[in-house]
Amino acid sequence: MRILLTNDDGITSRGLLAAKQALDTVGEVSVIAPDSNRSAVGRGITIDRSLTVTEVELRDGSRGFATDGTPVDCVRFAELGFLGERPDLIVAGINYGVNLGDDVTYSGTVAAAFEGIVLGVPALAVSQQSQAREMDFRLGDAFSFDVAAAFTARVVDRLDDVPLPEGTLLNINVPAGDADAVEVCRLGKRIYRDALRLLETDGDNRRHFRVYGDAPLHEDEEGTDLAAVSAGRIAVTPLHFDLTAEHGLEELRAYDLARLLAPAAEELAE
Repeated sequence: MRILLTNDDGITSRGLLAAKQALDTVGEVSVIAPDSNRSAVGRGITIDRSLTVTEVELRDGSRGFATDGTPVDCVRFAELGFLGERPDLIVAGINYGVNLGDDVTYSGTVAAAFEGIVLGVPALAVSQQSQAREMDFRLGDAFSFDVAAAFTARVVDRLDDVPLPEGTLLNINVPAGDADAVEVCRLGKRIYRDALRLLETDGDNRRHFRVYGDAPLHEDEEGTDLAAVSAGRIAVTPLHFDLTAEHGLEELRAYDLARLLAPAAEELAE
């Protein structure tokens, strides 16, 4: 199995290395990752400049590639033939800090996995809670990746047996410590507490603000990824890219949207 390993924390991440060493036992691993931290860039891509790729030596002496692009750019490199053959699987991680609930829409780690399923390649996103047991994406002081790395390698080794629908990725979040259970669950709901704070005004009358900062809370609802990790269980959530609100289609179709077009057409005629 040809595995593309990437992340959003950067090529020097210890989580990336832990994932690589575990995955080396189940497949042929190639690494393309950002050359520095690209956390919370979501599904951003680089379209306004060329991209630079540098072959680098990883911490274990093996070789990988660092790019000044985004996590999604890294996946595109592999898809477009940079490594030669197309990967059979994409693994993004292991991320410093969890990617739970609504946070997945901001995550560069999850974005890289999403790019895989957009391209028709199975994908996993893997994130690790810090030893401080934080429940948001902010970094703690210490991480242990042993459980996450071993679990990821086992999932990959048995991926052909996992009943994963086409066009679906697995978002895996591993709690700190020795997880004693795995729960398949849905995304939970974040409660964000961001505030607009003026930090200073400089001589050019420019104002400097802080928008994000307070740790978000969450609804501790059973059956969600947030509740699972909070209780010390590995959370596995299947995600897909169909954002269509199916439950709203029929009601919206029943409304005569064409009548909203008529006045605009009349104004243009005048």
